[in-house]
Amino acid sequence: MIKLPTSSQTREADAYTISSKAISSLELMEAASLAFVKAFKVEIPDENETISIYCGTGNNGGDGLAIARLLKEEGYDRLSVKIVRFSANLTEDFKANFNRLHLTGIPIIELSQSKDLPEEEATVIIDALIGSGLNKPVEGKLKSLIEYLNALQRRIIAVDVPSGFPSEGIIDPATSILKANLAISFQRPKINFFFPESAKILDRFKVVQIGLDENFIQTLPGPWKLIEEKDIRRLIKPRKAFSHKGTYGHALIIAGSTETMGAALLCADACLHSGVGLTSVCIPKEGLCALNTRSPEIMALIRQDMFAVNQLDKYSSIAIGPGLGTDQKAIALVEQVMTYKKTPMVFDADALTILSLYPDPIAIRWEKLPEMAILTPHVKEFDRMFGEHSSWWERVETARIKAREFKLIILLKNQYSFIVLPDGDVLINPTGNPAMATGGMGDVLTGMIAAFLAQAYSPSEAVMLACYIHGKAGDELKEKDGMFIIPPRYIIKKIPEIINTYSHPEL
Repeated sequence: MIKLPTSSQTREADAYTISSKAISSLELMEAASLAFVKAFKVEIPDENETISIYCGTGNNGGDGLAIARLLKEEGYDRLSVKIVRFSANLTEDFKANFNRLHLTGIPIIELSQSKDLPEEEATVIIDALIGSGLNKPVEGKLKSLIEYLNALQRRIIAVDVPSGFPSEGIIDPATSILKANLAISFQRPKINFFFPESAKILDRFKVVQIGLDENFIQTLPGPWKLIEEKDIRRLIKPRKAFSHKGTYGHALIIAGSTETMGAALLCADACLHSGVGLTSVCIPKEGLCALNTRSPEIMALIRQDMFAVNQLDKYSSIAIGPGLGTDQKAIALVEQVMTYKKTPMVFDADALTILSLYPDPIAIRWEKLPEMAILTPHVKEFDRMFGEHSSWWERVETARIKAREFKLIILLKNQYSFIVLPDGDVLINPTGNPAMATGGMGDVLTGMIAAFLAQAYSPSEAVMLACYIHGKAGDELKEKDGMFIIPPRYIIKKIPEIINTYSHPEL
């Protein structure tokens, strides 16, 4: 996993790299600008495109000046530079790149008042106004400029981060931020790129390496970590000769009701396809025909009467909730399962709703859950359990508090899901896409988690594996098969292929 530093920690990494590698800050700026231009050329290959670079007078503006010069050297001739002198502060690296730019013949327009805004004819705008060091909302003349550029509705590519966008912390929807089609981010993605509020500001991002000291970045303290493919390859256990169904555990799925058997079937089938040795599903008698028709490999435990807690001893993992319902029988069943402490558990869907409605005080309610239990809420379920929140940043902070307090794992689901661990760390899953926004995806994910738990992966490993593989299956279906909308059953069929790929490094 790679550490995701805050903006202040990134400045520390800049300073450490300059010191330890004996390079100047100007040389580091040149490396960053070269990396930006290389990525920019892939996005805008037409050298006849009209491009305008808006530069502040800090180091982000210095990047912009260097980028303009380097684009000129690459054959982009229809360039102009707008220098926004709304502040008297100039960094030394800005001054150096300003002097270099004068030798290129690129037209330079200086703006000192918001009323000086020129008629903008460029089809592409490069945003190098502020960068990642901003610690307060933009205001005054700069705010007017950002609003003017937003109104142009041109293609905008941001240098490192869109101007006005906070790298971490609450994203205030009322703040003026320059909306970008793409941010070409230096060395690491910004933490806030993974938060849903960023979607109104940024379409997508790319990360380019600029030569910062990786070992130093990985030693920085902080909870934010991004899961990588190599983490999944390292975790997956190849199946060995002479192993048998007992080797890979026995998962129990407690799910479904008369009208919502689909959730139980998806969850159990996903569990089966994720490598567990045996899968049992506890369902109403009315669902038996559907189960045998869809998945004859899955064993049924008919849910007529409550079973004794000691009957759970034979299972390696338990998942409860998909399609379960919230009537009194379902509530009693969740209460019963909560008292069992021996087997790793996943609580999802209706089980989470029941937890949010549970009559005991909140402290008692969560203390009843087994340690390292996994909760898998979407945003509405999370707020029902923990109270209304006005931002995703606040939700993640609440999840960190609750995960530490009650020794839980909270999987807060979204396009980039947050896996919040009992030590307060936040693992961000990078796979998945909007084509997966269909009913039943969460049921599939829960079944996958139960399968990996049953195979003796730790709870944190099971959630990591399930999230990454689930999203990767969706990404391949979208990219390779061109699926605009992906029904969950297609994900289930793809799971064994993805697992096989990660268990064989040569593939």
